[in-house]
Amino acid sequence: MDERWTADQVLALAPDLSSQKAGSRLSAPAPWSGAGADDTAVWGLCAGSGSKPYQTVVDLTGPGSKCTCPSRKFPCKHALGLLLLWSGGSVAAAAPPDWATLWLDSRRRPTERKAEPSAPNPAAVARRRAQRAQRVAAGAAELEQRLADLLRDGLAGAEREGYQRWDEIAARMVDAQAPGLASRVRELGALPGSGGDWPSRLLEEASLLHLLTRGYAHQDRLPAPLAATVRTRIGFTTDTAGLLAGPTVRDRWLVLAQHDAADDRLTTRRVWLLGEATGRAALLLSFGAAGRAPELALPVGLTLDADLAYHPAARPLRAALGPVRGERHGPPVPGSVPPGTPVGPALAAYGAALADDPWLDAWPVVLTDVVPIPGHGEPSWQLADAGTPDAVPLTTRPWRLAALSGGHPVTVFGELGHRGFHPLTAWSPAAPDPVPL
Repeated sequence: MDERWTADQVLALAPDLSSQKAGSRLSAPAPWSGAGADDTAVWGLCAGSGSKPYQTVVDLTGPGSKCTCPSRKFPCKHALGLLLLWSGGSVAAAAPPDWATLWLDSRRRPTERKAEPSAPNPAAVARRRAQRAQRVAAGAAELEQRLADLLRDGLAGAEREGYQRWDEIAARMVDAQAPGLASRVRELGALPGSGGDWPSRLLEEASLLHLLTRGYAHQDRLPAPLAATVRTRIGFTTDTAGLLAGPTVRDRWLVLAQHDAADDRLTTRRVWLLGEATGRAALLLSFGAAGRAPELALPVGLTLDADLAYHPAARPLRAALGPVRGERHGPPVPGSVPPGTPVGPALAAYGAALADDPWLDAWPVVLTDVVPIPGHGEPSWQLADAGTPDAVPLTTRPWRLAALSGGHPVTVFGELGHRGFHPLTAWSPAAPDPVPL
């Protein structure tokens, strides 16, 4: 590969801060031997505490990695250190050794056909679907009654009752096989007493939840894309293999951002892409067990030539990315600064998206020529257009963004939601490489 990744792009793959630090300590040539690279992979032997060095290989087309160390993190510190060594130009071109070739070939070889499983009984499948539909309908009807009780009793009582009431309702939605409703109920439970305007926010979210349950009850009357959105918000899933077998969109996809959110049970990774030719945004979701990073890792700022399959929705955003070979057409290469829009048109696009999907949590936006400015009171910071009076509130205090800007216009990608704009990546004219925020 003629164009190497930057150190920031490599470190963006790290599952946590400690892995970044450990990988950086292994980015010098001293612990490495037999290091080499070609257009699609990097490999090397890293001295460890044992008598045998660790065999580390990174497939740049995934990217993906394998190491003989016992670490359960992905990628491990040895893979990060090797990539940093390579990005600094300290790895010479060579032919891969047998141990690296063996893994690379097995990773890239098309999956061998397995014996076709026996076809499921159509009657049994239909019966299970009908049973779930009945459970979800009953759960949605019960939730409607609970919301009516909330309004009849008054919102003030929600603060006195605490979280136990909401936790019990959420558990009922789980029993009804409606995990999307359960998640939104838990979010409702966190609102009482959370700030001076919590009653208005509780009323807004309860109204959206009521709209969702009514939409499910009358989904047969909705346009197909909106009905698909309602089912997704309720908690119905779409089979990825089935999606990839259908229509796909090929483009050169710029990796705009990658960030993780974790709770006690799951780590969720959100990767945002932007199509160079289509201009379409896409969201890739990847999941890992608690305490473990998801395997999908795409360095911010690289461009991937690939086919994506969008999940059906009124405003399609979530997409599925195919395997390394077949739906990807070469290794990732460095990308450029994405085209953006001023604040005014971005807010208008967000409003139009909400009209199609009222339950939209975040809308991807690239803002161009904006400057972070401190506000007075709440919100404490805003992103302001350099040439117009328009501005959008920021959901966080953007110290790194403010330092990068230095009072000058920058390009910023982030998620626009009802609370404001959450910045994720920035590009500065003085330093065009992307900076994760």
